[in-house]
Amino acid sequence: MASKRKPIIFFLLTALLLTVPGQSTAQSFTSVVISQKGLHFVKDLLVTKAISSIIPLELPQIQKSVKIPFLGSVRMVLSNITIQGIDVGSSFVKPGDTGIVIVASETTCNLSMNWHYSYNTWLFPVSVSDKGSASISVEGMEVGLTLGLEVQEGTLKLSLLDCGCLVKRIFIKLDGGASWLYQGMIDAFEEEIVSAVENAIVNKLKEGILKLDLYLQSLPKEIPVDDNASLNVTFANEPLLCNSSIGFEINGLFTPRKRVQVPKYGETDSESLVSCLDSSKMLEISLHEAVFNSASALYYNADFMQWVVDKIPDQSLLNTAGWRFFIPQLYRKYPNDDMNLNISLSSAPAIVISEHGFDATVFADLIIDVLEAGQTIPVACISLVIRGTGLAKISGNNLTGIAELNDFTMSLKWSNIGKLRLHLIQPFIWILLQTVFLPYANAILGTGFPLPIIHGFALQNAELICSNSRITVCGDVQYT
Repeated sequence: MASKRKPIIFFLLTALLLTVPGQSTAQSFTSVVISQKGLHFVKDLLVTKAISSIIPLELPQIQKSVKIPFLGSVRMVLSNITIQGIDVGSSFVKPGDTGIVIVASETTCNLSMNWHYSYNTWLFPVSVSDKGSASISVEGMEVGLTLGLEVQEGTLKLSLLDCGCLVKRIFIKLDGGASWLYQGMIDAFEEEIVSAVENAIVNKLKEGILKLDLYLQSLPKEIPVDDNASLNVTFANEPLLCNSSIGFEINGLFTPRKRVQVPKYGETDSESLVSCLDSSKMLEISLHEAVFNSASALYYNADFMQWVVDKIPDQSLLNTAGWRFFIPQLYRKYPNDDMNLNISLSSAPAIVISEHGFDATVFADLIIDVLEAGQTIPVACISLVIRGTGLAKISGNNLTGIAELNDFTMSLKWSNIGKLRLHLIQPFIWILLQTVFLPYANAILGTGFPLPIIHGFALQNAELICSNSRITVCGDVQYT
């Protein structure tokens, strides 16, 4: 294997392993299930590409002495023994009670080598030697390994429980030299060549699994979303291995990149995961509504959910003259002064997922500011309870969404200009929410956040299923 090239076995095994639920010992809010089709997909990549990626594989030199009638002792050396190609006839992968079994059978491989022999005989007073090349065909080879999986401190620990390679038969074709010596050469070295091939492949697999385990240990426990948030992708429970699927539970909550407290959430029901309606899909990712509420709480705690509105489609409404019919006392006290609208959330938005999508309730304070003589003067505060609905979407490997405004209620929190007639202001607030607040929210939802999919794989033909408290993504994957 070339030293500068990362073995593809790293990425393929990682795709199989890093993607579903076991005995609940820690909180988890996201689960990913690989179906039988997904297992076959990863297995095909693993067997046909990962095992083949070990070539060209050079085997140790073999030498020995053989006694041949009338000639005496002949010293034979095989060098530059190299596996040039591997072809896998059939293969399968099966999760078991303790790990994952992967077997490749009816496998053939081709080798090339150089040979050299020398001997002294009483017939000639000088040493006799010859050399040439040879090609070897290996048939009926079987390669199998069993991988053990466990979670340690939030990361996945991979161990090789068993590994073996069995060569049933080989065919050697020599070029050059004396034909009468060929059979002696074949008889002398067939067992050594078989043993060398078996040991080389087993050692290479052991080396690859060891490096893969180190790679898994080095994987980040958080996926950056933006400058403020990351997605916690630590493993929460032991892997669940079934006859037709494999998977893990992960924490899945949003965490701040600058540490602020995020509320804790109640236990989730790991056994009530929603299954994809189409069993032919490779992958199933289920996200509890606590994931979305953790994002909401994080951005709220980070003081990210506040905006000063100084530009709107009808800019005249950001002057007290535009409010003279709605709030006449405002115009009388501050005639023809420009205004700002300071919107801040009074608590984290609450998100509820149902069969129809998601419902969001936003609690916000709208402060009316007057700009006078270079000063910002707060004159009134209106409390808003905004209710909206939305739909989740898939964009590449990101979960995105779009929301619409349903209704809102408002109440006067405080005022420095007397009582306000809120029913007159309500149409303006509706326009403000529709033209400023909602587009801003949809811009954030349109960016979305990354699903827990290993780098190098892309979702395809993805579908969404919404149910009580969960969004489930069902789709195929492509290795990119």
